[in-house]
Amino acid sequence: MSFLQYLINGISIGAVYAIIALGYTMVYGIAKMLNFAHGDVIMVGAYISFSATNYLGVPAVLSIFIAMAVCTILGIIIEGLAYKPLRGTSSLAVLITAIGVSYFLQNAAQLIWGATPKNFTSIVTSAPISLFGGQLTITGEVIITIVASAVIMLALHFFTTKTKIGKAMRAVSEDRDAAQLMGINVNRTISTTFAIGSALAAIAGVLLCSTVPTLQPTTGSMPGIRAFTAAVFGGIGSIPGAMLGGILLGVIETFSKAYLSSQFSDAIVFLVLIIVLLVKPAGLLGKQVQEKV
Repeated sequence: MSFLQYLINGISIGAVYAIIALGYTMVYGIAKMLNFAHGDVIMVGAYISFSATNYLGVPAVLSIFIAMAVCTILGIIIEGLAYKPLRGTSSLAVLITAIGVSYFLQNAAQLIWGATPKNFTSIVTSAPISLFGGQLTITGEVIITIVASAVIMLALHFFTTKTKIGKAMRAVSEDRDAAQLMGINVNRTISTTFAIGSALAAIAGVLLCSTVPTLQPTTGSMPGIRAFTAAVFGGIGSIPGAMLGGILLGVIETFSKAYLSSQFSDAIVFLVLIIVLLVKPAGLLGKQVQEKV
């Protein structure tokens, strides 16, 4: 039963990575930018939920929506102030700016909430489910996380394929100049993408801290890096790819810690990523794009 327990736990943490990776893949697929500050938006979302619950007495479920609203606004501000002026510039300039935004958010969180880790209270109150005479335990956090990730992926797929804004996003992703000539507001479309990605980051932050109940200014750093790895693993720019990459990454990480070494689990994850990219450079579900010259 331990194998099944590890598998379920791996899918759960992988579902969190998948939600974060969806933010990465949407921003890259549409704006062609790697927002490495995305992991710190996760941390901000968790802190907002924590503050709303512990300082204002807001119910846990409502605190998630408050965190989503704050992170949505934060994402729009980051895009407008930090990334919008850099459109058309080199990728290196965007990367350096993203690192700067990341450190700014971490230090701002330290000034506001302090460097001392906080004990995050889980938003899930349901009791664990025991199966096979207690040999297999499924917590409420695991169930909520897996269900939430599946619902979010389906909702995003519907949004990008069936709604007017979603179709505009796909058009901007294909050819920004042509989309603008067809009357699509490129600036608004990119801002909407950052807003959605940041709202997803808030959900991921709350779910992550509900599972691992320690919150500090660097909480989003490693999950953000792992989620970016998951996005590349599945095929960055692909919503199903981000989901698949996140789940696989979580399972590989969990089994590596359980059966090999917890100290080398990250190395094993990145080794698997390198092997996959050597075989399929665009990722598992990514499409190889041929540029015309």
